[in-house]
Amino acid sequence: MACPFCGCEHFYVKNPDDEYETCEFDLKSGRVVFASEGNESWRPEFTEATETYCDNCAWHGKLSELKK
Repeated sequence: MACPFCGCEHFYVKNPDDEYETCEFDLKSGRVVFASEGNESWRPEFTEATETYCDNCAWHGKLSELKK
C-alpha cells in the first residue's frame, strides 16, 4: 500500500491526546509494521478510518484511501 500522491510506503499517525506524539509505521502486504520495536508509550489501534499521514509529502487521509 502506498501514498496516493507520492507513492511513499512510510506513514505515521498522531496521538489523539497529544498531537505532537506520533507513531511511525510501514504497510507491508497490507499489514502494519512499526518503524521501531522500542518501548513506546502509545501504540494506536488501526481501522480503515484511522487518520494517516504520509511521511514524505503533505497527504493525509483515512487508512482505507491508500493505493493498493
